Amino acid sequence: MSISFEGRVAIVTGAGGGLGRAYALELARRGAKVVVNDLGGSRDGTGHSDAALKVVEEIEAMGGEAMSNGGSVSEYEQMVEMVAKTKERWGGVHVLINNAGILRDKSFTKMDPADFEMVVRVHLIGSAFATKACWDLMREQNYGRILMTASSTGLFGNFGQANYGAAKLGLAGLTKTLYLEGAKNNIKVNTLAPVAATRMTEDIFPEEAFKLFGPENVVPAALFLVSDDAPTNAIVGAGGGAYHGAWVTMNKGVLLPPAERTVEGFAANWEKINDRTGDFAPQSGAEQSQVIIGQLQAAMKG
Repeated sequence: MSISFEGRVAIVTGAGGGLGRAYALELARRGAKVVVNDLGGSRDGTGHSDAALKVVEEIEAMGGEAMSNGGSVSEYEQMVEMVAKTKERWGGVHVLINNAGILRDKSFTKMDPADFEMVVRVHLIGSAFATKACWDLMREQNYGRILMTASSTGLFGNFGQANYGAAKLGLAGLTKTLYLEGAKNNIKVNTLAPVAATRMTEDIFPEEAFKLFGPENVVPAALFLVSDDAPTNAIVGAGGGAYHGAWVTMNKGVLLPPAERTVEGFAANWEKINDRTGDFAPQSGAEQSQVIIGQLQAAMKG
């Protein structure tokens, strides 16, 4: 089986280096026309560079088609302009990989509120802005593939990254609504939690581990999740050649009788409430309510 992106137009944000560059290059190798979006700043979001232009040159040198874009994902009108220019040149947008991000790590007690807000704005709001700019066009095309970039920090936590973790789990939540809203128009939305050696992680990994986690090892997962035959609503982890699925799950829980619906009654039943035996991954928020309604109906029947 060969996965091709011939005839597809892809936008990759934050594609001037690291993971974004790796995605852009492989998309181009497989036939996509690629918009290389990159503000070009340092990893804390300040400064500028010509990183996007260099990636475009690499793509053109291999015989592919690409254009650079220096718009900030944190500015909605710049994302709208990027999509408009892409449509004008190539007729549409079929793939969006939301990859742009910054880091401003500190323990929560030392974190300036402005640093919390900026990280959430770039990762979460920026991904929402880029997606919104593409959304109606993808609906008109009856085709869209969107990838959100989450993180193990968002899914599981990490000391010193409250801002980053909040934004990244928010992206997984955004996926879970957009996949429902996009389904009737063949828009598939997935979440990737990558572990990669990039400038964002160069002082986090030990040197030997850094060598093992090249961005190229994340590319297979990312490109599959935006391919024609992609699943939807998946959460996938990738790094160092290892790949895994992750899920947001719930259990059946317990229905407390009226007399036990107290703080003390809840405490007494905590072990049952928190028991993961038989947990499952709901496909929409409505399933939580359905479980509760089912328990109430069963209780009423005696």
